[in-house]
Formats: sequence, C-alpha cells, structure tokens
Amino acid sequence: MEGRRERKKAALRQHISDVATALFLERGFDKVSVSEVAEAADVARPTVFAHFPRKEDLFFDQYPETEAQLVSAVLDRPAGVSAVRAIADRALYLASQESPPFLVRPHQEPFFRIVAESRALQARAREMVDQLEDAIALAMEATGVRQPRLVAALTTAAYRTAHLESVRRVLAGRDALDHVFRVQTALGVVDQAVENNPVFVR
Repeated sequence: MEGRRERKKAALRQHISDVATALFLERGFDKVSVSEVAEAADVARPTVFAHFPRKEDLFFDQYPETEAQLVSAVLDRPAGVSAVRAIADRALYLASQESPPFLVRPHQEPFFRIVAESRALQARAREMVDQLEDAIALAMEATGVRQPRLVAALTTAAYRTAHLESVRRVLAGRDALDHVFRVQTALGVVDQAVENNPVFVR
C-alpha cells in the first residue's frame, strides 16, 4: 500500500504538472519558463526539477505511467497470449477507462497543437518513443519473445503510426472516434506477422 509520504509526493507532482499545463495552454510551451512554473505552483525551482528532470517532461507528465502500463502488459501476460496482443489488449482496456494517453479526442486539440508548434516537444516525443521501444524490448526479451528488438520496433512503429493519424484528424477539425479501432488494427497486423512468420526465430 502506498504510504503517506508517497501520496504527498505524488500529489505535489500532480499539482506542479497541472499548473504547468495551464500555463502552457495559455501561452504556449516555449514561452513559459521553469521558473515561472515554480512561482505559479508556489514551489522552489529545484523542486520542479526533482519531479521533472526536463521542462518537456512537465508537458508529457503521463509518459512514465504509459510506459509502465505497456511493459507490465508484456511481463504479466497470461500463458498463450502473445506480447503484441497483450499490449493491444491493455491499450483497449485503458481506452475503455478513458485514460488520456490511450484516447484521442477533439477536446485534446489544444494539447496536440502545442506539440505541433514546439520543436522541443517534438524532439522529446521522438525520444520517448525510442525509450518506450527499449523498455518494451527488454520486457519481451525477459519473457522469451523471439527477436524482441525487432518485435518491439514493429510494435511501437505501428502504435505511433495509428496514434499520429488520429492526431492529424483532430488537428484538421475531424473526429477520431475510430482511434481505438485504428490502434487495434495496426497492432493486429504486427501480431499476425510475428506469430506466423518463420523469420522470427532465435
């Protein structure tokens, strides 16, 4: 069970993130400094960096949980379920729980617009995709997936492609109601290729 200290730490992290997000939405990511976030959140600047090592991480504050969820999907999957299918199933479940990283909706348009206008955020997003791929590859390797690096690369590429297509639709003023279907389809293609292709051998 999470202790009081951990709860207070998590609450402070969330508070800082909420304040930062409000400032970013109001003025844009590049026009807000970490010092301004600290002042608005009524904390010291080092406190901000203690929770978020980089300014970009204030914006992508949900990434650690996203990575943890997908890695645990691979590590804890039931016998007979492929790693890619486990990731698809976990993404579907979290989408049904309205978890923001696994849904793309019109009301998120301001968030996506900020990313589109900031090279720093775009660069950090690419780094996070690489980081996620590495984490998934390690989980796949630990659970006996054949060619784990290749499977992880295909999985993250498929997920990223589906996600970006939904984001583009929202930025163009269209809906993305089929986002979950798009993700499931993309991951299904990878899963079928991996499970049925003799290339994926040790």
